[in-house]
Amino acid sequence: MPNTSKGTLYRGREGMWSWVAHRITGIAIFFFLLVHVLDTAVVRISPEAYNSIMGIYKNPIMGLGEAALVAAIVYHAFNGIRIILVDFWKDGPKNQKAMLWGVLVLWAVVMIPFLARHLSLVFGGH
Repeated sequence: MPNTSKGTLYRGREGMWSWVAHRITGIAIFFFLLVHVLDTAVVRISPEAYNSIMGIYKNPIMGLGEAALVAAIVYHAFNGIRIILVDFWKDGPKNQKAMLWGVLVLWAVVMIPFLARHLSLVFGGH
């Protein structure tokens, strides 16, 4: 007799991927804040060491990292609002898929101009 129970196995729909992206962006933001606090604290120990660390950060790879950080923060913020709406709005669960698409569209609307400007500065613009 075949097992017709669906159980709790998640099948990779958009809700799962938004959950995964929300967790990954949250962890990335946390680690950035940790490193930021630690490297800023170095200024109390040695201003020269702090200036050296800041000099290391001024390269195109870190510029790409800054863009990724902003992308993570913007997604995490918009998706967090979506999660609040899913949890507290009576029609939230029914509309969660449409709201996810809204999050992605808003993310693109914010990120495309930011990336155009930021990357032009990182790769040679003034």
